[in-house]
Amino acid sequence: MFTSTGSSGLYKAPLSKGLLIIPSTLSLLLALLFQHYQKFFTYNLQAVKEEFQVWRLVCGRTVCLDLKDTFCSSLLIYNFRIFERRYGSRKFSSFLLGSWMLSVLFDLLLVEAVEYSFGLTINSLPSGFLGPVFALFVPFYCSIPRVQVTQILGQFSITNKTLVYILGLQLLTSGSYIWIVALSGLISGMCYSSSVLKVYHVLCVPSGVARIFAWTLEPIFSSVEPSSEISVGMGATVDIQRQQRMELLDRQILMSQFAQMRHQRQQQGGMINWNRLFPPLRHRRNANYQDNHQTEHEVLPPAEVSEEQVTRLMEMGFSRLDALEALRASNNDLNVATNFLLQH
Repeated sequence: MFTSTGSSGLYKAPLSKGLLIIPSTLSLLLALLFQHYQKFFTYNLQAVKEEFQVWRLVCGRTVCLDLKDTFCSSLLIYNFRIFERRYGSRKFSSFLLGSWMLSVLFDLLLVEAVEYSFGLTINSLPSGFLGPVFALFVPFYCSIPRVQVTQILGQFSITNKTLVYILGLQLLTSGSYIWIVALSGLISGMCYSSSVLKVYHVLCVPSGVARIFAWTLEPIFSSVEPSSEISVGMGATVDIQRQQRMELLDRQILMSQFAQMRHQRQQQGGMINWNRLFPPLRHRRNANYQDNHQTEHEVLPPAEVSEEQVTRLMEMGFSRLDALEALRASNNDLNVATNFLLQH
């Protein structure tokens, strides 16, 4: 099932898997076995500006020297892997490369601004692949739908994006000057995503290079397709578990019906008949209505479609007509509509 921050592990996300394995392994080795080599991975700005040690920009902005930063950034990369599956490895790597290069520039500019305004001398910044990680918060905020999960004390909403923001705040508080890296990452993410500046036309991975890496490295870091079997929910109470089983059963029925409709669509060459595809969702009755003695032939009125959710689906590349029909057929359930549109 498609969720807002992705599912299916690291399937179709080889670059994210490589970013999880290689920098984290190097960080652990430097912290536990090769502490005397940590000086080569320090993000020393003074050495870059005064001694022109440009290689420090590569080493210092790739591997974290703080294990807490390694842990938080790895969890964030795992959550942001949805962008690689949605846009492809080449576009995802282009975003990381572009934001990485732009954040270098903004790091230097922000450090100069702080030193000029407050008279502080900043010799080094936190090491690691942090600039692109903070840059990924920009598309995460703009393109991932916000779905409420629960509420605390009836006032504070917990959504599907709350954990990611908490991880970002945890990473933001790990060092004294990491806010400079975070700010430069956010600015670089906004610049790269801007349709006005069109930086993505300049700072992108060439197609030839992408094919070489796809041929050499993708087989190494690729993951097998996860099992399509539906597991039983593990809610905290019997009622929650029953509701989870009902929802999973509905999804299983929808998947089997969709397989039949795909065959019919290929034969007819027409559009999907959403009314036939989603009858369980169109005619689903809430359990509370049973207490009010509704008959079996009564159905719920079609849900009103949110323009914001239609826009979200159109931003993923779907047509407005398909987005409207999918949301209406699924009773305005964005996750269900997105799941079928993405997979089929």
